Amino acid sequence: MNTCTFADFMQALEPWLNGEYLQHARFDDKGNFTLFFVNGGKKVYHVDDCTAVQVKDTVELIKKNGIPVLE
Repeated sequence: MNTCTFADFMQALEPWLNGEYLQHARFDDKGNFTLFFVNGGKKVYHVDDCTAVQVKDTVELIKKNGIPVLE
């Protein structure tokens, strides 16, 4: 698991925001974002400084790019 700031997470997320790389994503109430890749791999990020609004906006951004988000 990578612990990071919200800005760092968004920077890491940006290149994967399409269906070619991400199969789906998951967010939990502990601040963990898990990205599941089409090749079977996954990465877990613990974002330690985000607000509820930032989480909601990020989930919507991921969904807007056609990637299912499990909550």
